[in-house]
Parts: sequence; C-alpha cells; structure tokens
Amino acid sequence: MSTIQPQPPVLVPAADAEVLADGPTSLITLLADANATHGALTVNRSLLRKGSPGAPPHFHTRATETFFVIDGVLQVLAGEQILTLHPGDLLVVPPHLPHAFAPASGEEADVLVTFTPGIARFDYYRLLERVYKGDADPREIGASSEQFDNHYFDSPTWRGRGA
Repeated sequence: MSTIQPQPPVLVPAADAEVLADGPTSLITLLADANATHGALTVNRSLLRKGSPGAPPHFHTRATETFFVIDGVLQVLAGEQILTLHPGDLLVVPPHLPHAFAPASGEEADVLVTFTPGIARFDYYRLLERVYKGDADPREIGASSEQFDNHYFDSPTWRGRGA
C-alpha cells in the first residue's frame, strides 16, 4: 500500500524575492516558479508605473493566466474586448485567449499574476531585463516563444485603445 506524501509548503519571504526591471516603468517581483511549486503554479507581482507599455498582445497554449489587481487601474485586452480592472478585481484568462495588459492612461497598476499549471517562466523575465539593459538581443524574446509559452501577435484593438 502506498501513501501519498504531501509536498511541503512554499514560502517566499519578501526580502528573498528577486525584483527585475524589464523597462524604465515596470518592475517584476518573482515569487514562485513552477519548479518551487512542483508544477502547480507560477506567481509574480508586476508593478506597472504610469506610461508603462505593459505586456503586448500574446496568448499561452498551456496555461491559464490570472490577474488580481492589488492597487491602481489595469487595462486588459481579452479577445477583442478591453476590460478595465480596479483594486480587488480578478480576471482569469484561459489558454489560447489573446490578451495584453498595461496600466490605464495616467494610472499605475500593481498586479499579482499567476499561471496554472506552472510554467518555468522566471528565465523569461530575466531575459526581458537583459534585453532592457542591452545585454541580450530583442530577437531572443521571439525565439523563446515555445519555451516560455508566449505567442505574440498584432492587435488593432489593443493598438487603438487610446484613440
């Protein structure tokens, strides 16, 4: 008879979390990657300051992405809709649904982002920081789309949101 052994809890003290800058107006705090959660989820916190471009239109094929707005106002492309999220709002984006996000015009947004199941993504965020600092070629982002399950595309709806 086999006995299932529960996995230990995952604790990430704030002082131990790695914080990256992927642009002049954006910080990403890496909280728990898939390897730490035994594949259950990946979690980060994104602080998007006024004027941050956020994340361009993309979709994931293997994970659901969830957004919980801690503070500020976040605009999210979900399919062909642009949604405005406020503190306490939660949005669940299933696999294959095109989406993008950025703070609303003139606003900041502090957002908890999760991926389920977990995908090892922290190296993707590190790549974004290296590109921002000039230590990596931006083409590496596109070349990593399968590895990190980020599939980018153009969205006239997202481009036209401020018009």
